[in-house]
This record gives sequence, structure tokens and C-alpha cells, in this order.
Amino acid sequence: MSAVERPRPATTPPPGAEVPVRHPDAPAPGVSLGAHYDECFGCGAGQPHGLQLEARAGEGVAVTAEFTVKPAHQGAPGLAHGGVLATALDETLGSLNWLMHVITVTGRLETDFVRPVPVGTTLHLDARATARVGRKVYCTGTGRIGGPDGPVAVRADALFIEVKVDHFIENGREEEIRAAMADPDQTRRARAFEVNP
Repeated sequence: MSAVERPRPATTPPPGAEVPVRHPDAPAPGVSLGAHYDECFGCGAGQPHGLQLEARAGEGVAVTAEFTVKPAHQGAPGLAHGGVLATALDETLGSLNWLMHVITVTGRLETDFVRPVPVGTTLHLDARATARVGRKVYCTGTGRIGGPDGPVAVRADALFIEVKVDHFIENGREEEIRAAMADPDQTRRARAFEVNP
């Protein structure tokens, strides 16, 4: 293997991985987790063509969400773009961090597209954390059509990597970082995460 090549991280946890633990201060089941950033394409209300996905805390380390496919989300005529569906799952899986009080970023997302999702369809999403190893958080999720128990249209397994808030400060655009840090809700969330290991 050359110095440039690296092994790809798997989305299957290794033997002996820890069971993820819900933080004692995590929102109660059914409570909306809110947007982590108003301009986020996945969850932000400030993105008119974004998904505006709203995740809710579930039992244990699990979340649910819904997203209705708009005409702006098309790939083929009348059907959701696969990248938009993957984004919906990525956003839902990423919301699990609020329940563990860790900050994570997507390390790997493996998505299976099972059936087409027409424009106007509401995708019912669920995600759960399955394992933790050090800074790695393993999770899985599905998107169903026709209701929360309807047929699976898309599913994903993912590996998220825990980072400190400095990751965003050092790599984001300064103007947006300043605006986010000036938001009292964002500052409160960042402090809550920083005091926990």
C-alpha cells in the first residue's frame, strides 16, 4: 500500500465494540432535536430548497424523522435524487450525536437504494447507534414510504467520527462560524458537548 492509500473504514463494528449509551441529559423520547445550524442543507430552516428535516429523539440511542420530497429534490423526472435520499439518511444518522452528547462527522456512509421515491412522498426515517469504539460511532438507518412501518425505500450503514468543536472552527468559513457561535442556542449546545468526554 502506498503512502497515499489508506484502508477504508468499515461500517461494521469490530468484535468487542461497546454498546452506545444515551447521555443522562439527552432530550426525552419524542422531543424534537432542532436544527444544528440554520443554513444546514439537511435540517436548517434557512435553506428553502433544503430537506428541512426534523429529527426527534427515540428510545435508547435512536431517532426518527420525516422528510417530504419536493420538486427541487428530483433526479429522474418525478423521482427523488439518490443523493438527496442519502443526505436525508446522513442527516438522520448524524442526529444520533445529540443523544450521546458527542460531536461527530460522517466518516463513511454506505447506502442501498431499494425502491424509487416519488416527488410528494414522505420518507419516514429511523436511525440508531449500534456500537462505539474509541472515537468511532457505528449506526444504521432506514427510510420507508407509506408510513413508519411501510416498505423500505433506502437504507444505510454509517461510521461517524467524534471530533471537538475546534474541527469546525478551524475548517469552516470564519463568517459563518462567528454567526453560529453568536447564536446562544449553538453556544449552549457546544458547551454541553465540550464538558463531556
